[in-house]
Formats: sequence, C-alpha cells, structure tokens
Amino acid sequence: MKVKTAAKINLTLDVVGKLENGYHALESVFQTVGIYDEVEVVLNESGEITLTCDSPAEFGFIPCDERNIAYKAARRFLDENGMVDGCEIHISKGIPSQAGMGGGSTDAAAVIYCLQALTGRSLAHAEKLGADVPFFLTGGTAYVTGIGENIATAPDYSGRILVIAKGSEGVSTAEAYSLIDALEAPAHPDTKALMDAISSGGEEYVHFGNLFEQAIKLGSVDRIKSVMSANGGLGATMTGSGSAVFGLFKSYEEAEKCSALLRTEGYFAQVCETVSKAFIEL
Repeated sequence: MKVKTAAKINLTLDVVGKLENGYHALESVFQTVGIYDEVEVVLNESGEITLTCDSPAEFGFIPCDERNIAYKAARRFLDENGMVDGCEIHISKGIPSQAGMGGGSTDAAAVIYCLQALTGRSLAHAEKLGADVPFFLTGGTAYVTGIGENIATAPDYSGRILVIAKGSEGVSTAEAYSLIDALEAPAHPDTKALMDAISSGGEEYVHFGNLFEQAIKLGSVDRIKSVMSANGGLGATMTGSGSAVFGLFKSYEEAEKCSALLRTEGYFAQVCETVSKAFIEL
C-alpha cells in the first residue's frame, strides 16, 4: 500500500504549563498542508522490518533503521498485535527535516494507516511514538492540547494558499523547550481568537503566533518573514519548534513570486494549500 502523507503547520503554538512528568503542556491549532512524503508499506512473512529512504541532500541525514520513527511505528504495531509478519517500508521525502512540520511523525502515522488497512487491526496509544503522531491520523484543522494527545476538531481551514520556506538552520526539540523555559514575560498567542476568526470569516492571520519564535530567534526566520511581508505575505509565522516559516497569500501569482524570490536566496520554498486530510492513497 502506498500513500502521500501531509506535513503540518501550527497556526498558533503556545506552551501553557509543565506537567508533573516533565513534559510541557501545549495549546495549538494544527493544520495539514499540501507538502508530502510518499510512504509505501509491503507486508511480508520475513519477520523483519526493513526501511529505505529517498531524500534530497539538502534535507540532511535521515536514519533508515530502528532510530526512524516510521520503523518504530511498524515495530510497535506488529508487536502489539502479536504478529510475526515483517514489512518493507520505503519513504520518499518531500517534507524538509528539522522544520517543525512533523515530517517524521507523519511518516509514522502513514505506516500505522497502511498497516491498519492491510491487516484490519489497530494500534492504541499512538502518542507514545511521538506527540504529533495522533494528529496525523486525523488530519485537517484541529485544536490540540496536552502533549498533543488531546485532539478536537476545529473550524475548517482548508483551501488557503501558503508559501512555506526554510533555511539551513535546524532546531532540536530539546533545545527549543529549554529556551522556552528561560523566557521572561512572553507574549502568548491567542488561540481562541484565531478559531473565532476562522469561524466568522475574520482576519485570522493577525492571530497567527508561536511562542517558540520568541525563544529561538533564528536569523533565517527573520529574513524569510521579511521577504514574505514585503511580497504579499500575511501573518508570516514560524511553525513548530522551527525552523520553517509559513505565510498566507491571497493569490497563487503572489505566492509563486514570493517563493521564487526566496529560492534565489537559497531557501527551500514551496507554494501549497492547507488540506483537509493527511493521507492520499496512491
């Protein structure tokens, strides 16, 4: 079975507390977007899991063994269901790494989706694989709290035109959270105002926001936002813990022009739309 599996952005992302187990409590609006990896899963009788990956050199190193979250998803699925089968996984990467776009988590979700379809069985507690994995099994627009495991449907935000761009700088999640903890009197994004604006058709982009952006302060993020804002981009904001930036555009013409400008400066830049589901079967 083969699927295209979508990336995500955070229209808002806030850290609202710290749990007793040391994890951070989040409040966010997640949105799937039309930048995809392709994931193929073949179930076999080998009893082994193999993973191969095609990835552009600029995306950096992608582990193709038990360190990869897609491999971990297959292992957990087979073990939890008491299956002695093996499987072959192949991933073609289109989602940049260390971008805050959930590239690894969406691959893991795609493996679960395929294995569920191939076997008629399911996997409990997908959040144990990674905080973003349960969202990708739902996709679309979602209000997300806790560590990512509490997912509620939010007003539909599909069909919007975006440019998503990223520099060569990456951010580790652990480093990002340590910087968040060091913030003093940060300005928190207003997630409720964002959802109200989407529902009412208001100017939702004025409520885009990401607490991590205040903590991390990457030069590439500032430059990308500046180019977007000067070329028709609305509400340009970093996604996740970085380092990709998305901006909303009113037309494809403006979006394509801005994307081309960013590419001339050496950034990854792609025009896409917000989409209502994570998986497209091929």
